[in-house]
Amino acid sequence: MRNVKGTLFADYVRMIRGHKGIDWGRHLEPEDLAFLKVKIDPVAWYPMATFERLGNAILREVANGQVDAVRMWGRFSCDALRFEFPTLVAENDPIDTLRRFRVLRSTFFDFEALEMPTLHDDQAWIRIHYHMGNMAEEAASYQTMGFFERILEIAGATAVDARFLERSWAGDRSTLLTLNWRTAHS
Repeated sequence: MRNVKGTLFADYVRMIRGHKGIDWGRHLEPEDLAFLKVKIDPVAWYPMATFERLGNAILREVANGQVDAVRMWGRFSCDALRFEFPTLVAENDPIDTLRRFRVLRSTFFDFEALEMPTLHDDQAWIRIHYHMGNMAEEAASYQTMGFFERILEIAGATAVDARFLERSWAGDRSTLLTLNWRTAHS
């Protein structure tokens, strides 16, 4: 059974709690709904299956199925994570910032959800595999894209270009995100 850290789980719970006029029971299981009534511990582990259902419900009800909205949420979540982990960003150093994230990422999932097989100069490749259904995997990948676009910008990168070379929800083995950018030295 895969799990996600409460830091990330709490974001979804807060978003659902903030939309009280929606009948979340149409999308969530009774065990999922129970998490909406309790305090989420940021350092505890929570079931990935519930995280997936929460994400799908948010995608349907809040984002109206638009992955661009999820991508923007990823950008926004980067700023919140930076506040929580102030040493995450190395000023004017996108490469060191991504290295710092590589160390931090293992604390968010108890499985290998993100790998960084390529990291050099002004380019990084991120292999994404959350092991969820197609709808959730696509949304989570776009959220991840937005996160990395924003963290690179905060670290001093310009002209950030993010693209999917492979997409698991479209039949590829996994998802491969490529990031290219410019820095003052490039």
